[in-house]
Amino acid sequence: MNTLGKATITRLRTGVQGLDEVLGGGLPEYSFNVIAGTPGCGKTTLAHQMMFAMATPERPALYFTVLGEPPLKMLRYQQQFDFFDLDKLNRSIRFVNLADDTATGDLDKVLNRIVAEVESRQPGLVFIDSFRSVVLASQSQGHSFISLQQFIQNLGVLMTSWQATTFLIGEYFTDNDPNPIFTVADGLIWLRQSVQRNSVVRKMEIMKMRGQPTQPGLHTFRISTAGIHVFAPPQLAQGQHPVPVAGDSPRLRTGVPVLDEMMGGGLPKGYSLLVAGPSGSGKSILAMAFLAEGARHGETGVIAAFEQRPNKSRGGLMAELIESGRVGVIDTRAAALSVDEIASLLINEIRRLKATRVVIDSLSGFELALAPTFREDFRESLSRMVAALASTGVTVLMTSELEDRYADLRFSPYGTAFLTDAIVLQRYVEVDSRLQRVMAVVKVRGSAHSNELRSFTIDDEGIQVGHMLLGQEGLLGGAPSRSPTFREEPTGPSHA
Repeated sequence: MNTLGKATITRLRTGVQGLDEVLGGGLPEYSFNVIAGTPGCGKTTLAHQMMFAMATPERPALYFTVLGEPPLKMLRYQQQFDFFDLDKLNRSIRFVNLADDTATGDLDKVLNRIVAEVESRQPGLVFIDSFRSVVLASQSQGHSFISLQQFIQNLGVLMTSWQATTFLIGEYFTDNDPNPIFTVADGLIWLRQSVQRNSVVRKMEIMKMRGQPTQPGLHTFRISTAGIHVFAPPQLAQGQHPVPVAGDSPRLRTGVPVLDEMMGGGLPKGYSLLVAGPSGSGKSILAMAFLAEGARHGETGVIAAFEQRPNKSRGGLMAELIESGRVGVIDTRAAALSVDEIASLLINEIRRLKATRVVIDSLSGFELALAPTFREDFRESLSRMVAALASTGVTVLMTSELEDRYADLRFSPYGTAFLTDAIVLQRYVEVDSRLQRVMAVVKVRGSAHSNELRSFTIDDEGIQVGHMLLGQEGLLGGAPSRSPTFREEPTGPSHA
């Protein structure tokens, strides 16, 4: 008869923003882990950040260094990070230098020193940095592969029996390395970095974590004075916000009353709207009106601006909304951005402000702000982001820059029009030898909407929509070299 009950594994909070979600809920206590990667990719910073977050008087940490330089030099640099807590040194955290023991190449001597320190200090967390140096020293002295394998197995068994959560940090250049450490380890966190043009992109992969479902794939991360921030691909909010249906959803006002009429009564709540048009056609003004209209009805909003960043110094209504906290602004000025990073920042800000409206201005600037490696799959990443934003229940307005062509009607340079529930097109046309702005509602999914092409102007009050235009040749008619001409026709909206 089996009397064994189901084991309960406690998961430790790592203190690294985004990492617990990628790990599947945190780091398993008493696990034997490897943090691997090339020099300079952030291994030591990750280890220190987790150590300072997890170490307590009840769960002290031992950090073994195998460097030729003293730990004091390493700490001098780590003190620059916000997570560094001087009060924890020699209380919850203790550093031990293994350089002299490692230099002998005697693995038994190294293991005995580790055992003596662990038995003396009874730590709950153990770090060995860099474990790769132990391996190289052993190989240089002619130790066999079996000896190294036995050393790793003994170390893993001892650490588990002492109920210590262990981390081996090492410089490994490929995950095809046959080192037995990868087999013995319960968890394998691999850090990677690549340089493309003037951008450095860092990515993390949880290649292995026994006993829990981790998020697969490569996750971008950034190192700042706050430490490491991991940006996982946005996940759908399960069971919270069903896919909106136009007939069932309340309509939101856009801030342009006539446009609301053209859309059949406004933009259905929870929809994503693409506003496409050439430079200067009024896309950003419509986006700002959308946020301002929400604020007038007690709603909060978030904006990610990639072209002209709104701020308090420029004054005006938008500055007032930002100053009062009714509109949150995502920082899009960092180098080597990824779509996952922007999505993570947007969702965090949505949750913080309980926002219901989101603006991304514009997709063209968004793509240019990305590191080159992320532009290759921009369309797929954008699709994930839009779906994740929609699952939070927010209503999204995105702008897209288009080259104005009289004989070519396009909605997005990325073929992303299918991602959105509604499309508003802005264009220039020639009327009486003058350029005039016009707009049309191309799509509102599941809803009747106007099919009129209407002129509009921009003044101090914002966008003013005028009469319907009737073209003599049609918007796309005639040879490409000829501009269609229009005449204004005073008429009410018609709905298709």
